[in-house]
Amino acid sequence: MNVLLTGASGFVGRNIATVLTAKGHRVIPVSRLEGVDFAQMLEAEKWLPYLEGVDAVINSVGIIGESGSQNFAALHTHAPIALFEACSQAGVRRVVQISALGADETAFSAFHLSKRAADDYLCGLDLEWFVLRPSLIYGRGGKSAELFMRLAALPLIPVIGDGEQTLQPLHISDVVTTVLQALTSTKTGMSLDIVGAETFTFTEWLQMMRHAQRLSRARVLHVPAVMAMVSAYVGRYFNPMLQPENLLMLQRGYRTDSRHCEKLEQFIGRPPLNVESHLFFSDVESIGGSS
Repeated sequence: MNVLLTGASGFVGRNIATVLTAKGHRVIPVSRLEGVDFAQMLEAEKWLPYLEGVDAVINSVGIIGESGSQNFAALHTHAPIALFEACSQAGVRRVVQISALGADETAFSAFHLSKRAADDYLCGLDLEWFVLRPSLIYGRGGKSAELFMRLAALPLIPVIGDGEQTLQPLHISDVVTTVLQALTSTKTGMSLDIVGAETFTFTEWLQMMRHAQRLSRARVLHVPAVMAMVSAYVGRYFNPMLQPENLLMLQRGYRTDSRHCEKLEQFIGRPPLNVESHLFFSDVESIGGSS
């Protein structure tokens, strides 16, 4: 299968590319490494040359913070919509959109709303589409996982408020497995929340990350939400992940209800990976790839 993969140089994209290539598929990568600025690909006509001979498209582009032309509207909404429209014109039927958990009818942040706009457009096209909404993803090279690892290694772990925000983190291999299944599934037109099998509080997640670094449990510093927001306003100039909206999304939590978990398990044919057993393993290759 010839697969056009956007965001191929990112954390999710490069793991997808690794497994697709290992399974004999031809990956046509689209990223800034190939000289393609996604933020400038805002018309369907610009995408048509890239779709010649393509059997399927995977859009894995995503940013957690804006910088200049690399903004949510361009990268999450307008460029994907142009790509999806080009797929419709070029007869590329199979399209997999990697969105984000929370980009649904409850979306409130600019991040989630920009993702949802593209999701909704794709769902309205006569294509064999999938919208995948992953939760917090961990694995080697994941920026959020690396940030949490650094936080967890501190002698005093900072958490927002009571630290009871709920998460259902999932390994990058589960994301890749779901994407590969979406490429070949006979049932299409599906939106799937992709979450891990276990639910943790934010405090528990950081303590588990300490354990993964062979560190003993640490005391917790409860940072008032207002103080955390002020810190985020300052910190965003040094780290794009430290955005006030990201803290609001964390306070909301990264989880879904049990019916979505059951739907995912039925789709990929197995439960999501257990965190404690796989947190030490860092990428799809170290746990045997994707089935």
